[in-house]
Amino acid sequence: MLSKRLIKYFKSLQLKKYRHQERKFIVEGAKGVSEVLASDLAIDFLLTTKVYAELLPTDQLSKVKEVIEVTESELKAVGTFQTNSAALAVVSMEEKHDFLLPNDRLVLALDDVRDPGNLGTIIRIADWYGIDTIICSLESADFYNPKVINASMGSFTRIKVYYKDLKEVFTATELPVYGALLSGENIYKSQLTNIGILLMGNESQGINSDLEQYISHSLHIPRRGGAESLNVAIATAVILDNFFR
Repeated sequence: MLSKRLIKYFKSLQLKKYRHQERKFIVEGAKGVSEVLASDLAIDFLLTTKVYAELLPTDQLSKVKEVIEVTESELKAVGTFQTNSAALAVVSMEEKHDFLLPNDRLVLALDDVRDPGNLGTIIRIADWYGIDTIICSLESADFYNPKVINASMGSFTRIKVYYKDLKEVFTATELPVYGALLSGENIYKSQLTNIGILLMGNESQGINSDLEQYISHSLHIPRRGGAESLNVAIATAVILDNFFR
């Protein structure tokens, strides 16, 4: 049985303040936990049901500092899932790396993407298309938010996410900057290269007007129906698909 102290500690990691204070975050569910166990990330605690633990390779379990067998109700009590029959891991954040903008491939830049579910889905989409670097504005959702981690479906283990002043990033680079704008060129008629930065904007406001001056190639997904707008994660997937055709 989990102690009250540990329950309080695990639940505190749902809050950004304590995550960054402790330099720890939580990963829930069979998919996410399996991905993190297979990664190089350090795992402090693994709360696991007996059934799930029996499915794990011994070498993966051995890398965990402390394994605690729990019930499904205990997993629900300390996590964010309504149901969890597998596991929850407490993982150490990676050491902060110096930011170096890749100049030989396409990277994503996100301006004020605040919805954790959208950020997590974009991370998963980036992973699908082989993009390994995402630059977020300082106002964007926290990478370690449980909703981001859950929505990424394990892709968070393979993507580097940096939080930067995007103006400074764009000012310091000569790479082409592609931006999703309603006034942009029809993406299906655009000449696209796989080297540069793709900038996606806020869920409701789009790209900040202060950043438009740095866009060298504006892109637009033409509308054929009556929907007012596209979800930013869906728009990201559509645009990336055209980059890699």
